Amino acid sequence: MSNVSSMTYTRIGAILHEIGMVSEEQLHRTLAEAANYADEPLEEHYEAACALEEFGVAVSVHADDIDSIYYDYATLLEDAVAVAGGKVAITNVRIVAGEGDLEDGRLDQLEFERDGKPVTILADHLAEDYYDQGAACEAIAETAHDDDPRTWRYLDFERQPHRGYDSIMVLATPEQAQALQTHLSFTFLN
Repeated sequence: MSNVSSMTYTRIGAILHEIGMVSEEQLHRTLAEAANYADEPLEEHYEAACALEEFGVAVSVHADDIDSIYYDYATLLEDAVAVAGGKVAITNVRIVAGEGDLEDGRLDQLEFERDGKPVTILADHLAEDYYDQGAACEAIAETAHDDDPRTWRYLDFERQPHRGYDSIMVLATPEQAQALQTHLSFTFLN
């Protein structure tokens, strides 16, 4: 087991490479970009979880405000498709607004085509500039190809009260997820 004080970008990258989640080229490229802080201890598991996105094996669903639910889901799904290797085509991403005002909470539909087939996910929106975290994570799960042995997994970590955290989705095989748990103490909800 690893404790947080021993986690650095360098250690995380080495483990990701060892378990086959990143190539040597990706490892070196990410560590070069993080050169100023690659060996600095990460303060908490959340920071370590966010590092996975920098290595190209995860996507984060921003918890703070975004530009607009009408545009940003498309960008989020583009990022997820890229992590998943681009084997699934996600097109025509849109929000179909439900009845009522956003201020009171509105049940919308997040709709898109996955390889030409329609997908609809219910999304509870309270504002135009905040994702429905659950709906976003459910949509990300649609970007992995059916033949891919990897699946999107929701990474869990300790949360401090009154602090917003992005949702981190990691694309991994069952063996890779187990290795992340063993070597970096990451846990997954699915």
